[in-house]
Amino acid sequence: MKNYLLLFTVLVFVISCDSGDQSSSYTAKVYYGGDILTMVGEQPQYVEAVVVEDSIITFAGEAGEAMVQAGKGHAMIDLDGNTMLPGFIDGHAHFANFSSQAIGALLLPSPDANANDIPTVISILKDWNTLENRELTGWIFGTGFDDSVLEEKRFPTKHDLDEVSTEFPIMIIHISGHFAVVNSKGLDVLGITSETTDPEGGLIRREQDSNEPNGVLEELAAIPHMLKALTPKSDEASLKFFNAGQDMALAYGYTTAQEGRAMQNHELLAKMADAGKLKLDVVSYIDYAFVDQYMDSKWNSKDYLNHYRIGGMKVTLDGSPQGRTAWRTTPYLVPPDGAEADYSGYPAIPNDEDLIAIYEKGLKHNWQTLTHCNGDAAMDQMIRTLGPLFEKYGNEDRRYVLIHGQYIRGDQLEAFKELNVFASLFPLHTFYWGDWHKELIGDSLGNKISPTRTALNLRLPLTIHTDAPVTLPNLMRVVWTASSRISRSGDIIGEEERLTPYEALKAITDWSAYQHFEENSKGTLEAGKLADMVILDKNPLKVQEDEIKHIQVLETIKEGISVYVKE
Repeated sequence: MKNYLLLFTVLVFVISCDSGDQSSSYTAKVYYGGDILTMVGEQPQYVEAVVVEDSIITFAGEAGEAMVQAGKGHAMIDLDGNTMLPGFIDGHAHFANFSSQAIGALLLPSPDANANDIPTVISILKDWNTLENRELTGWIFGTGFDDSVLEEKRFPTKHDLDEVSTEFPIMIIHISGHFAVVNSKGLDVLGITSETTDPEGGLIRREQDSNEPNGVLEELAAIPHMLKALTPKSDEASLKFFNAGQDMALAYGYTTAQEGRAMQNHELLAKMADAGKLKLDVVSYIDYAFVDQYMDSKWNSKDYLNHYRIGGMKVTLDGSPQGRTAWRTTPYLVPPDGAEADYSGYPAIPNDEDLIAIYEKGLKHNWQTLTHCNGDAAMDQMIRTLGPLFEKYGNEDRRYVLIHGQYIRGDQLEAFKELNVFASLFPLHTFYWGDWHKELIGDSLGNKISPTRTALNLRLPLTIHTDAPVTLPNLMRVVWTASSRISRSGDIIGEEERLTPYEALKAITDWSAYQHFEENSKGTLEAGKLADMVILDKNPLKVQEDEIKHIQVLETIKEGISVYVKE
């Protein structure tokens, strides 16, 4: 090994090439000079060098052999002591909505922004309210407010937003993505009045002393309207939106992103793919209400076309824990405003027969299906409807995925293991809402949210995710929370459910590639796979646990091309 390293050092010195220039026409590039973590295997494995030719990794191993494999005239890329891993693949996110977080009024609470009370939310919206910004969609909009953290411990209402403007419509999106608040003008634009009835699977919150809407819209009373406020009005605005969201993804090391509930926004992604604007791969899962409209298209494929494809169908069975719309078998200890003491959330698809028909359509068409469930009642519904259908149609390598599973019970984990369902869990909740969960459902249950260790011990296929833009798409924070499970208050939320940092990295590289049927081309640094790579300023496996969340992405490389470099 020492002889190889000596030979390698001499050759690096002798060969005349610009090691920092990746835009040249070298036939091969050799990456060396830092920790290169391949993510192959159950224990960390490092190599001394990686050789990339065109879009493919052609060699990963010892330095001397890398020089031989690279051939004459190759470029030397010195990592300068930094760390290289495979490109990141989020187990579940909403890529099409990254743009709203990147370009809209940022209403996240600390530590991501500073919207910690309603006056600050109002101030941020006022600052954002410019003609240039309004012309993007015709609305004043912002994302990420969180009533569980706001000092007032309540949702803003139309009265609060009317302080920003009564002339222009305003919509702000809850951090869960399951609620919206609009001002009086927004209610007028959406046609929501005291006479408007609540849709199935949604709720229009009302004033305490009348039937007048107070501006807060829940679930299916909100989600269909969100696109009206967040859809760009022009081609120029569309491109500005798209670029902002894509740049955010690349800055966090994504080389493959997921659009986890595509509706009409599929059209924008397809348009950008046709125009050659995608710099990373994006796989969409079409909301079940839109499958007839979009699934019979060229994009529904296992192969990417200009970096875009439809991977399957998305089904949503309940709402959000932090919004208290997750459907549970037992009541919340603290019901939302106006709810009865026995309130336990509610289903998005109340009738099992309707859900069976949706799942059956997916099985008949062999669509991989993702199912959003947070409450245990929703997961009971998923299990009791899918089980007989799998018996009827088979379940060989379908890779159906449970998304979130916050309040999953132990018996349900075992049932999903029997059904061979993938679990994409959401341990970021332990930091952002861990304290809040324990208040809502009690200490013992609160400590079991996102039970990643239990799932892994059951050998349940596992990934973890950001659900961005519910949070920032910061995958280093995902790794930190999955391995620390520390809450905002500093409590440890379910210490026994921690992953190791290496396991957490596997869940956003190797295991997430498998979830997306892309294990043969992505997820590890091995010969024959795509040269999708990320360079970090520190090795997550060699720093103190609390430092992981501060690790920076220095460069993102997609199929051998540098698509992001930190300034």
